[in-house]
Amino acid sequence: MPERSSYAHGVPSWVDVASPDVDASAAFYGGLFGWEHVTGENPEQTGGYGLFTKNERVVAGIGPLQNPEQPPVWSTYVNVDDADDVVAKAQEAGGQIALGPIDVLDAGRMAFLIDTTGGIVGIWQAGKHHGAELVSEAGALGWNELTTRDTDAAKDFYGAVFGWEPAPWEGSELPYTIWKVDGHGVCGMIEMDENWPQEMPSHWMTYFIVEDADDAAATAQELGGTVPVPPFDAAGVGRITVLNDPHGTAFSVLAPEPPPEQ
Repeated sequence: MPERSSYAHGVPSWVDVASPDVDASAAFYGGLFGWEHVTGENPEQTGGYGLFTKNERVVAGIGPLQNPEQPPVWSTYVNVDDADDVVAKAQEAGGQIALGPIDVLDAGRMAFLIDTTGGIVGIWQAGKHHGAELVSEAGALGWNELTTRDTDAAKDFYGAVFGWEPAPWEGSELPYTIWKVDGHGVCGMIEMDENWPQEMPSHWMTYFIVEDADDAAATAQELGGTVPVPPFDAAGVGRITVLNDPHGTAFSVLAPEPPPEQ
C-alpha cells in the first residue's frame, strides 16, 4: 500500500537524516530521488527540521546535527501508541534511553532507545504527524533493518518492547530475521559476520526503493556520494546497493524483483 495515513503500534513509520549541511544534503537527495525539500514552519522551535516530499507526499525528514560530535545518520522511528510506556518497557528490558520522551510541538511525542546490542532506534507517538505518506515505491521508504552481531539479545529486547515476533527467512544466504506484527512482516534483522568491519556497531539501515540500483549508484557518485557496497542481486528480493551521501551517511537502495507472472 504505497499511500499511508496511519500506522499500527510497532510498525516503522518514519525516517530522517541528520546532516552537517542541510542544503547540500537536500541537493543530493533531490538529485537522487527527485525529492523536494520543504522547510518547517517554525525553524526556531524545531531546530531547523524540514521535510522531503515526493509527488507532494511527505516521505522523510531532515535536520541539522544537534552537536558537533553527532555523526550524520539516517534514523528509523517505530510508531507506538504510548511513548512513555514503551520507554519504560525498554528500560525494563535492559535498554537505555538516549533522548526523551519529548513532545515535538503538536506533531507527536518521541524518544530514542539504545537496544541491548547497542543499536539506536527512534519511537514516534503520532500527533498531527503520522509518518511517511508514501512508501514501497520508487523514491520512497522501502524497508528498515537492524544489523547486529547479537541477534538473540535483539530478539529478546524488541520482543519485550514492541511485541515483535521473529521469524527466520529461509530465502536469505545470511541468517536473516523478519520481524512481524500481527503476522505481517514490518522490518528485518541481519546478523553481521566477518565481512562486516569489526569496528562497525549495531545499527538500523534504511532502504529506499529505486527502479534501477545500478543507475542509482552511478547517480549517487555523480552527486558526490560513494558506493561502499556495489550493486548485487539478493535472491527473492531484488538488486541492492549500499550508498554514502557526500557526508558519509550510509543508506541502501533496493530495486525490487518484478512480481512473478500469473
